Amino acid sequence: MHHARSRSLRRVIFVLVTGLAVAGASVRVGIGAQGAAVGAEAPEALARRLQVRYDAIKDFTADFTQTYEGGVLRRKTTESGTLLVKKPGRMRWEYKTPEEKLFVADGRKMYAWVPADRQVTVSALPTADAPATPILFLLGRGQLTRDFTASLTGPVPGAPADSLAVALVPKTPVPDYDRLTLVVDRATLGLRMLIARDSQGGTSTFVFSHLRENVGLTDARFSFTIPRGADVVAQD
Repeated sequence: MHHARSRSLRRVIFVLVTGLAVAGASVRVGIGAQGAAVGAEAPEALARRLQVRYDAIKDFTADFTQTYEGGVLRRKTTESGTLLVKKPGRMRWEYKTPEEKLFVADGRKMYAWVPADRQVTVSALPTADAPATPILFLLGRGQLTRDFTASLTGPVPGAPADSLAVALVPKTPVPDYDRLTLVVDRATLGLRMLIARDSQGGTSTFVFSHLRENVGLTDARFSFTIPRGADVVAQD
């Protein structure tokens, strides 16, 4: 049971790493003429503007609610927590309900901690010459237009009426997901939702709130000490 939960945590984190890296690019882009032009803008041009905006973000925080539905077990779960991100390579995803879980990247290694199982999964951050993955985009080494094919999609169920949905498909297949959909405000490009479809037929939907950027997070917020007595699993 605990191994299944750990695999689920790693899958969710993989998707979140992608989504929030992209989400950081879409926060507070602005309104007025720039926002009005979004509806007629080519997807590739929109992706380039999101990339430019993300490159200017040094750190950000957010609250999140994540719903997962489908997959092999055809189940539905809802979880929520908080997020801290600091470039380069520092993240802290803290699940608070219904079960406490924690994911931390300290710039060198990544730790996935499930207190109920007393298990920590440890893996190294990818190197700069590794194949393009969402984790590299978060580290500032990836590019939306290089690594993803962007397209505008139709209305997304549950999305606000004034939103715009942008689909991102990785140009190089990855094992954990095959499509991401960003739902942003049509006028400001502010992030509303992220929908990720994984390779197991499941869909993760994220709703974000209280996004704040460039708040001056310290490196100490991303330190992790392996709890005494925890089972440590090394992952390539």
